[in-house]
Parts: sequence; C-alpha cells; structure tokens
Amino acid sequence: MTNSGLFITIEGTEGVGKSTQCRMLCDALSKDSGRTVLATREPGGTELGEAIRGLLLDPGLPAMHGTAELLLVFAARAEHLERTIKPALAAGGIVVCDRFTDATFAYQGGGRGLDATLISTLETLVQGQLRPDLTLVLDLDLTLAARRIHDRGDLDRFEQERGAFFERVRAAYLARAAREPERMKLVDANADPETVHRRLLDQLEPLLR
Repeated sequence: MTNSGLFITIEGTEGVGKSTQCRMLCDALSKDSGRTVLATREPGGTELGEAIRGLLLDPGLPAMHGTAELLLVFAARAEHLERTIKPALAAGGIVVCDRFTDATFAYQGGGRGLDATLISTLETLVQGQLRPDLTLVLDLDLTLAARRIHDRGDLDRFEQERGAFFERVRAAYLARAAREPERMKLVDANADPETVHRRLLDQLEPLLR
C-alpha cells in the first residue's frame, strides 16, 4: 500500500463510465472497508487544480500547444498530490481518483504524440516514487463510447476530438496495462453499471484482503 493508505485510480477513454463507477466504488468502500474514503479527480482535486481543469477543458479557448497542455496537467497534479492525496494516504485513508498519470501517458502521450520520456521525467519530478496501488482501466468499444459522449450534449475540448485521437488513447492504455499487469487491471465496461461495478470489486478484493 501507499504509505499507510490505499491509492486506487480509475482510467479509460471518454464515455466509458468512469465517473459513475468512481461514485459507486466509493459508496461501497465507505460502507464495507471501515476506512475513510476520499473521492477525487484529475485534473482537479484542489481549488487551483479545478481552475486549471477549466483551462484544459474549455472549448472556447484557442488551441493549446501540447507541451503547454502537459505542463498544466502536471501543475494541477503537483498541487493535488501535496494538498489532497498525500495527506489522505498518510492518514490511512483510501483515495479513489478519477484519472491520474496513466491518463497523461494515454492522452498527451498516445493522443497528442508527446514523448513518453518527457512524461516520465515529469512523473518522477512531481510524484517521486508514489504510484497507485491499483489502477482499474475501463475498456469499451469506441463506437459505443462516442455515442455516450454525444448524448451528453455540450462537449469539452477533449470530447470534441475525432475518432483517431481516441483510438490512439485507447491503444496507449492497452499497451500500458499489458506492460504492468500487476498494477493495471483491464475491466470490460460493455455492460450495465451494476455489472461493471461488480467487476471492479472483484479486481479490488485481493488488495483489500
């Protein structure tokens, strides 16, 4: 475990149901684990982080250079770690985070084509040795995921990307999961929310035990 706490991240492309599953997982852990459970998200998790999130997602702003986007993501993460995640873990809590650095490798690395070595350097600078104890990657057919996204109505800057972008993002997630099978667990998200929730709990049970 990370410090005395437990750090769980939930990942996946747009439209896979991450936010729903984060809520359901936190509710279940709060009832059954007997520990304090913190639900948080990236970019975000702090007042400054949420302000940076607004910059990153606002479709009304001019197009952003990939390196600027990457640095904003890690600036928000640095604040998030120091103000929110590390204190919760040090207190023995369970942190459930909607996206973390795997998303950066997938979106800015896979999607934008930025150098993975640069991302790794920033990861070490900002996080040191801290990594999630478990990362649950929700995987869903991109056609279905796109349908869910467009059903939402107003789309943010990432949601407006074309299919080829999300193909690269998904491929990056799958490649990372294949390289780190002990930490990253692929979960089939092509089912109703309750079924997907049970699949997440099945993956989490050994760690809790």
